[in-house]
Amino acid sequence: MESSGGLGGYRLGRREFLAAGALAGAGLLLGGCRRTEEGGQQGDGGGGVGNFPETPEYNFVFVNHVTTNPFFTPTQYGIEDASALLGTRYQWTGSETSVVREMVDAMNTAISGNADGIAVSIVDPEAFNDPIQRALDQGIPVVAYNANGRGSGTNPALAYIGQDLFLSGVEMGKRIVELVKEGPVALFIATKGQLNIQPRIDGAIQAIEDSGAPIEYDEIETGAELPEELNRIDAYYQGHKDVRGMFAVDAGSTQGVAQVMQKYGLHEQGVRAGGYDLLPKTLQLLREGHIDFTIDQQPYLQGFYPVLQLYLYKISGGLTGPAETNTGLKFVTQEDAGQYLETESRYEGDSERPRLLEAPAS
Repeated sequence: MESSGGLGGYRLGRREFLAAGALAGAGLLLGGCRRTEEGGQQGDGGGGVGNFPETPEYNFVFVNHVTTNPFFTPTQYGIEDASALLGTRYQWTGSETSVVREMVDAMNTAISGNADGIAVSIVDPEAFNDPIQRALDQGIPVVAYNANGRGSGTNPALAYIGQDLFLSGVEMGKRIVELVKEGPVALFIATKGQLNIQPRIDGAIQAIEDSGAPIEYDEIETGAELPEELNRIDAYYQGHKDVRGMFAVDAGSTQGVAQVMQKYGLHEQGVRAGGYDLLPKTLQLLREGHIDFTIDQQPYLQGFYPVLQLYLYKISGGLTGPAETNTGLKFVTQEDAGQYLETESRYEGDSERPRLLEAPAS
């Protein structure tokens, strides 16, 4: 069993990110890029879209920790769509397996290549600080997305765009207490200490401890690849058949939890389960009632908004643009899982084709 005091002592009370201003700004930007009667119209690459000035074809580099992970498919669509809107281009680079050295090398390459802006997933508390500062010193704006080290103010990035990871973990911990009430619980994490997921488990542990509920928890590392994650979760259950809840803080482990729950019919036996993200298999098993929830953090926005912010920074001479932006937390349950499964959407990453979708009636 591990306490919640590690990795910078994440505790409830971190400043919540305010998304309203960023959302409003994005709406104004999108409106400004539409064709108008006065003659303003969308431009080609670097051609002065809407009411914005003519610009070079800015190149924004995204440094990612798991470049081939399907979770980031909608993120890449968000980058593509914002780039097409503004006439910019982008590079998607980093590491396939969360190797920090590879990510730092990618950042250094972007800096030496005079990138116009960099967005980086800060999955290590210190390794990115020097290259971020070096980029800023050379006039290259840098924002964090998806992961933000130990939190805002602990690295030089101009802003963070992504879920408030610790707060989302607190909310998951509260849901665990509601569902399980007492007994042993397993908390699965792909890579311990990785700062795009560790704050979630820290937050969940804090919420469990603060509740005073008689719940004992184990924190189990599952690995970075889906087959490995599934095998480790299955093996854990085989050795802990008294477990009353199994929960995960990353996409792959959540799918693995759902598959193990299905394999052994655990939900029918009173075991409760849930986790994060919208992998199709997770949603399918959620709809079938094998787990209780998964959490949506809107990865499309984690690609779309950084492009907007870097662009605004460039055209405003650094006077506007970067803004702390919480992309949200939504509990998806059995009742609404079908909407995600039945609607092919570029915004959720399961369709390349742009489509106009109607929101369901509330």
